[in-house]
Order: sequence, then structure tokens, then C-alpha cells
Amino acid sequence: MALNLKPISGTSNRVIVEPAAAEEKTASGIYIPDTAKEKPSKGTVVSVSEEDSEGKKPTVKVGDVVIYGKYGGTELPYEGKDYLIMRETDIYAVLA
Repeated sequence: MALNLKPISGTSNRVIVEPAAAEEKTASGIYIPDTAKEKPSKGTVVSVSEEDSEGKKPTVKVGDVVIYGKYGGTELPYEGKDYLIMRETDIYAVLA
């Protein structure tokens, strides 16, 4: 799923991530109330800039599942969904 929204190229590659849904219940089956849910730090890349101002290509690609900082990125509501826009350097890992 690619968005018709290209991130802005700047000093670092920009990436738009769709955050994973917060956990609804614990492994033992206890439901977590909305006030106690943690902000997800995992998501799926939906758009990347083609290159940065230095001509470097991104290392992540659309569809990659990534881990990022708990408070990383800037929230970006678009067409009724919430996304995060962040620098590629804010991504800690790509899950296989």
C-alpha cells in the first residue's frame, strides 16, 4: 500500500510509517484500557523519499516493518488514518 504522498527530501531521507495498532490485551487475556496502552514503536513503511539532498538513496523500502523510537517522528493525519513522518536515521531496525 503506497500513499500518493511523497515525503520532503531534506538533510536526511524522510520516511512515512503507519504505526502498528496498540496491544488490546495481555498474553494472559487481560484487556488493556485505552489510558494504559503504550504508544507503538513498530510500524510499516508506506512511503520514502527517493533521495536526500546529498543524493543518497534510502536503505528502507515500502512494506518494510520497522522499529523506531517510542516518541520518534511527527504525527501526520491523512485521509482518516494516522501516520508518522520521520528521518530514516530515527529507525532503529528493520524486521525480517
